[in-house]
Amino acid sequence: MTRVLITGGAGFIGSHAADALLAAGYEVRLLDELSPQVHGPQRERPTYLDREAELVVGDVTDALAVERALRGTDMVLHLASAVGVGQSMYDIDSYVRTNELGTAILLQALSKRPVERLVVASSMSIYGEGLCRGVDHAELAPQERSLDQLRSGVWELRDGAGRSLDPVPTPETKQPSLSSIYALNKYAQERMCLIIGKAYGIPTVALRFFNVFGPRQALSNPYTGVLAIFAARLLNGRRPLVFEDGLQRRDFVHVKDVARACRMALETDRTNDVFNVGSGQSRTIVSVAKDLARVMGRADIAPEITGKYRAGDIRHCFADITKSRALLGFEPRVAFEDGLTELAGYLADQIADDQAEKAAEELSRRGLVA
Repeated sequence: MTRVLITGGAGFIGSHAADALLAAGYEVRLLDELSPQVHGPQRERPTYLDREAELVVGDVTDALAVERALRGTDMVLHLASAVGVGQSMYDIDSYVRTNELGTAILLQALSKRPVERLVVASSMSIYGEGLCRGVDHAELAPQERSLDQLRSGVWELRDGAGRSLDPVPTPETKQPSLSSIYALNKYAQERMCLIIGKAYGIPTVALRFFNVFGPRQALSNPYTGVLAIFAARLLNGRRPLVFEDGLQRRDFVHVKDVARACRMALETDRTNDVFNVGSGQSRTIVSVAKDLARVMGRADIAPEITGKYRAGDIRHCFADITKSRALLGFEPRVAFEDGLTELAGYLADQIADDQAEKAAEELSRRGLVA
């Protein structure tokens, strides 16, 4: 039976990927340090983990722990990562250590003992601003918004002549534009895996995840996905904090669809390739905050539009999944409304320590919120 090692496997996406792989007949081993920011101070095995999944508690930056976890492993799904654009802009050494050094240590071990396949989690954050269309209908990669523009509260993207640009789905061919330490980390993870995979004959695929949501997301981590952050606020009777004007657009994809994409990437014959994993749809952040409040029965709690900008944030980015459909066979199955309803059911039994305001204050203190 094929054994898959999932680094970061006790987390949100990793646990769902473990479920999908176990259901498909794989053996699954998880390597996870059980970070207190994600799993709480007790650092205990999460109750949601399938009993059939073997858990090895260890840090991906610990070479001995990585080598032990790799023993008897046939494939690797590398998900271990410190996540969050905001925190990456001040906790720089920690992000580089976990994301880049951790990946390097994993690859060092794989250079000594190659596996049958390697799949690495990348991120939509590497695109920076998503693809746009100008007034002449030509597609282009927009420039980052200037600090003067942001301080003036002019949020939308513009061309060199000051004309508005329309966002369009972003394909894998768009050149990276790295606007945060986290984005830089994810691109480094992706490229390191593809380079070493090619050099050592390990078929490797990178999956660029968009905004993943669903049950098991860490509600008390203020740097996790935006829906979890909003949920923590709403569970405590507080208004979700929305930056800029709330009309920035993102692509929300359900975690079960992401887990299925991970399995497909392990099973595909594609190699040294990258794929977007999203829903192929876009939604404004403010509409998502309102939709979540509605399904949670908190429609009376309106989002708070802060009119502020965070360093490293981008305006619009949503996925073109044409390539993933054609070459990976990936098709999203969970409708956004159905996913929200499932999430609301999960949240009904949860207690969340809302850290959003504390995180915003920390960013502001460091001059990372304008």
